Amino acid sequence: GHTTGPSLNNDKLYKFAYSAEVYVDQVKASLQKSAGYRISSGVDVNLLWRNPENDDDQLIKVTIRDVQVENVNERPAAKNIFKGKSTVKIIGKEYLEALQRPIVLELVRGKVKNFYSYQNEPVFTQNIKRGLASLFQLQLHSGAAREVDISGKCNTTYHVRQDQVTKIKDLESCEIEKQGFTSHNRILDVNTKATSATIYVLEDSFFKSIKAEENYVWLLNSRRKTGAKIVSKQRLELKSVQAGPGLIAGKQVASVIKTLDSSYIAVPLVAEPVQSECKKCPSLSEHWQSIREQMYPEKLSKAEAARSFLSFIKSIRKATKEEILQIIRNEKKELLPQIVDAVTFAQTPASLEAVLEFLDFKDASTSTLQERFLYACGFASHPSEMLLKSLTAKFKGDIANEEIRETLVIVMGALIRKLCDREGCKLPAVVEAKRMILNRLEKAKKDDNVRMYLLALKNALLPEAIPVLLKYAESEEGPISNLAATALQRYDPSFLTKEVKKTMNRIYHQNRKVHEKTVRTTAAAIILNSNPSYMEVKNILLSIGELPLEMNKYMLSMVQDIINFEMPASKTVRQVLKDMRAHNYDRFSKTGSSSAYSGYITRGPDVSSTYSLDILYSGSGILRRSNLNIHIFDRNAELHASQVVIEAQGLESIIAATPDEGEENLDSFAGMSAILFDVQLRPVTFFEGYGDLMSKMLSATGDPISVVKGLILLTDYSQEIQLQSGPRASAEFLGGLAIDISGGMEFSLWYRESKTNVKNRIAVFLSGNTEVDSFFIKTGMETTLEVETALDFVSTVQFSQYPFLVCMQMDRVESPFRRYVTKYESLPSGRRYTARRAKAELLAGNEYPLHQENSNMCRKVFDTKSDSSSNWF
Repeated sequence: GHTTGPSLNNDKLYKFAYSAEVYVDQVKASLQKSAGYRISSGVDVNLLWRNPENDDDQLIKVTIRDVQVENVNERPAAKNIFKGKSTVKIIGKEYLEALQRPIVLELVRGKVKNFYSYQNEPVFTQNIKRGLASLFQLQLHSGAAREVDISGKCNTTYHVRQDQVTKIKDLESCEIEKQGFTSHNRILDVNTKATSATIYVLEDSFFKSIKAEENYVWLLNSRRKTGAKIVSKQRLELKSVQAGPGLIAGKQVASVIKTLDSSYIAVPLVAEPVQSECKKCPSLSEHWQSIREQMYPEKLSKAEAARSFLSFIKSIRKATKEEILQIIRNEKKELLPQIVDAVTFAQTPASLEAVLEFLDFKDASTSTLQERFLYACGFASHPSEMLLKSLTAKFKGDIANEEIRETLVIVMGALIRKLCDREGCKLPAVVEAKRMILNRLEKAKKDDNVRMYLLALKNALLPEAIPVLLKYAESEEGPISNLAATALQRYDPSFLTKEVKKTMNRIYHQNRKVHEKTVRTTAAAIILNSNPSYMEVKNILLSIGELPLEMNKYMLSMVQDIINFEMPASKTVRQVLKDMRAHNYDRFSKTGSSSAYSGYITRGPDVSSTYSLDILYSGSGILRRSNLNIHIFDRNAELHASQVVIEAQGLESIIAATPDEGEENLDSFAGMSAILFDVQLRPVTFFEGYGDLMSKMLSATGDPISVVKGLILLTDYSQEIQLQSGPRASAEFLGGLAIDISGGMEFSLWYRESKTNVKNRIAVFLSGNTEVDSFFIKTGMETTLEVETALDFVSTVQFSQYPFLVCMQMDRVESPFRRYVTKYESLPSGRRYTARRAKAELLAGNEYPLHQENSNMCRKVFDTKSDSSSNWF
């Protein structure tokens, strides 16, 4: 009769040669040098039974024999880990016996309807058999099907041409229990591609040969040169057809199976997850002892600190709550902040429970550790709903230190945003946290409380918070309205409605009330950044010339920057300028020292980074705001890597100058606010009030105040994969950052100059490990990258004359960059083959030119320094 699937002849034994190979390497490398291994064997197949009612329902027996394990590439004897070892030695006696026990497949129209094997088979040998059984699944007409095999339930497409059939499996579509996680931001994450194709050649209605190939590729989005691939190949070739055993009589499949061997049971064809036990892994405390030296605070800007931090996180992820607490409770004070960083970034239920049990928010003396814990939560790469729920509960409880209370709610805002970005906006914990922040903001009476909830909203970026932010931006005083405006500035322009634009225009043009320069300039920036209309641009350009001196210069500089840096609004701005030519000269020739400037730090094939620096002074030469931003972006995503804003107000009295209009009553204040990796941190105050200012000025050492110090997990990617030949593979990429950012402000009344400096010390370490674990052999590749660098920003202002002189310097020191690639093959006995390549280079330092005007001023500042002793007053 006619069959629609492959069909075997009665009383025949089909003898095949089978091989399954695995290769691990860098993405572009040829397979000749890859790490890997090959399992080869004979496979015997014969027909046991054919359904008398339906020709196309057959039971076939498949037996693996003569198993060999060998290198996938030729290795000299000294580097061959299998040399002198028999298969029994390599695989182990009971596993080899299990592997060679036959399986029975029921094929109905070419699809595997049932897979019969033994109940207590080791998972690992069962998966190798599933990989072989899946090759037998085939349909003989072109078209798409959703079918189950070792990879799960997958979309599969068949192309049939005479005796050749191609089967394409869409691995992205496979439903199988998946384990792993990805990083929150695309730029910090890993991109994956997976393909699977099998080519069948048929002869006499059964298989002549089968060749299957599966490819997995991982690329680091931020540096696509760094990545890995796993290639898995299977081949089944018919060697001979001989006389074989006869058929078993019977009407039902069940009875035939029982006759054959009553121990057979039907087992799912989908792979079972296998847990590989680590025989010689160090305990958590042993691991900690080995890296402890690298974790002292003074070593934190070294790559070795970041490397140790990542390896420690990996260990914590496998540890119990008790093991973690044992380390935290017995360690020295100066190492605890680094331990808290690592435990929090591990993001497992056990690590969260441990750190929450250890930290007591009612105790003000451990506030440094509480802050490190909270910031690590804010930077979490894949936060859970449980984390937000725990923080909300802590916020409702007693908190001894007011700054910790603020930090806590600010971090809750960051977690709301991360969970919402992952379709988690409707989770009960997220709904509750959002409601709490919005309700408490509405009821807040004290400015401090208002500020704290606004900072939380600046992180959460909820569309429903926009009306609230507009209200605060327009109707509140100084710092509060400024904060609300900068929160609106962080939204994607697509959220900024007509209402937002109207309000920003009213604030900038002061239609309802007088606003501070800081708020007005932020409002202008929002308008110009969100697809401004011709009229909006024209009104802003017309206002230049009527503004207070320094604000005038600042707005002019902002408009020039939009044109020079080809920002989205540059077309409209050019058009308006063309039409306004008549009354430009006088308006656009204002003097002053404020400025806004953007430029590239790096331009690469994958990722580029830009800096923008803008500085606004008051008419008397005192800094009002300096803002340094660094953005990283690729074709599809962007990341606000850092922002350091130093703000000052009401300082005119020190140099007996007149405050600007509308700013006569401002309190003396200077402070710093930072955003790091898209998370707004709690602002730091340098001084507040005239008395505080005077005492700090007289004792001024200009010692920088630390804004952020710690270890951050940036890239956090982990994926487990079931290869169709049977083994499990895993890919893990972790990227860590050891960071130390500090800022300071010093005055010298003698030289009539002030200096602001921001120091960024950074060490980055990235490790990628791609591995295939076949139980009796592991093969894989480890890639590491490390770089240490420092970015310094200093601005010096001399206000002994007007326009005062300002010199800004931004330097990056030369930075060592190192890369290692290690490929390995290893047996449980400890025999190991490794091939290692290293590359080190020095990335040249760079002094960023900023703009011409600045370079000219710097020359003047450094000239006047040499003779400034004579011109005091």
